[in-house]
Amino acid sequence: MTWCCLSRKVGPLIADFEVSEGIFSRARIEDSDSVCLWLGANVMLEYSCEEANALLQKNLENAKASSDVLVGDLQFLRDQVTITQVTIARVYNWDVHQRRRQAVGTSSPDKDS
Repeated sequence: MTWCCLSRKVGPLIADFEVSEGIFSRARIEDSDSVCLWLGANVMLEYSCEEANALLQKNLENAKASSDVLVGDLQFLRDQVTITQVTIARVYNWDVHQRRRQAVGTSSPDKDS
């Protein structure tokens, strides 16, 4: 968006964009006082360069904050997966130990007779 502010000094902008999956086109963007932003859900609005820049900066800050929260959630889940794996291993080892004790307990009287 900083291009809008500098466009009068720099000149036209050449941009490549995706028209459809795997199909790209090149556009020459002349000096303009406004930009159109695709908001999603088949909605596109025209903003002045300053408004668009402020909106995009706000969206960027929100995305970074969401990313930080998600990274924290992923670290918590990673810890929980590790704890679950350790617990499963302990239960398995306890079961193996119990089966060995039962096998020794049942085979001991047979050896004595």
